[in-house]
Amino acid sequence: MINFNQIENVAKITFNRPDKLNSFVRKMALEFQEKLDYCATKKDIRAIMITGSGKSFCAGQDLQEVIDVNGPGLDRIVKEHYNPAILKIRNIEKPVISAVNGVAAGAGANLALACDVVVACKSASFIQAFSKIGLIPDSGGTFFLPRIVGWQKASALMMTGEKIVAERAEKMGMIYKVFSDEEFENSSIILAKQLSQMPTKGLGLTKKLLNKSLYNSLDKQLNLEDELQTIAGKTYDYKEGVQSFLEKRKPIFKGE
Repeated sequence: MINFNQIENVAKITFNRPDKLNSFVRKMALEFQEKLDYCATKKDIRAIMITGSGKSFCAGQDLQEVIDVNGPGLDRIVKEHYNPAILKIRNIEKPVISAVNGVAAGAGANLALACDVVVACKSASFIQAFSKIGLIPDSGGTFFLPRIVGWQKASALMMTGEKIVAERAEKMGMIYKVFSDEEFENSSIILAKQLSQMPTKGLGLTKKLLNKSLYNSLDKQLNLEDELQTIAGKTYDYKEGVQSFLEKRKPIFKGE
């Protein structure tokens, strides 16, 4: 249900239930968490790319599992499947890229938006599908989407369940970039490789600052920038970056 492979310093995690639009069931959700944990501990993995197989990124939860009398139930699905995955994505001190190759609906859309960089193919779309079945947005949607596109747009998208195509999502600031369908796969991995060759420690500290900025006061954020800048200044990659600048050459970062 989850395909995993490593391309140089990039870990590629692929949701693989194409016949079900890559919708989540318990086994797939727990396996996804395991892969994220693995990526967090491996020094030679310096960027993570999440994508889907077939024509869909992820259609959210498989509703058949929800109504199954022997299934985990909605409370456990949210608490054990999605919440831990979102926290792992945000807490991994490495860049996480979601490469949205098709429809991203419900929890699938919010999982994509929780990543550090979101790119999509032109034919992709994003749907806050929860209202169509009487549920509320989960997987961090009510936290991230208003901060990304603003309160009014987030509220409307969540209540109407309107489908947003990739190009409109880019114009709204919901995602970073749209690639043509033909160039999408290659361009996405090029971006992931680029991030994997950058100063990983510095990117991880940047991610930590961005997380805190969502609720810190300005004073607290400035103090944290001071603290983490000192840490960044002690890394190998900082020294390499300065030295390469002075020597007018391309830096070779090690992620250390």
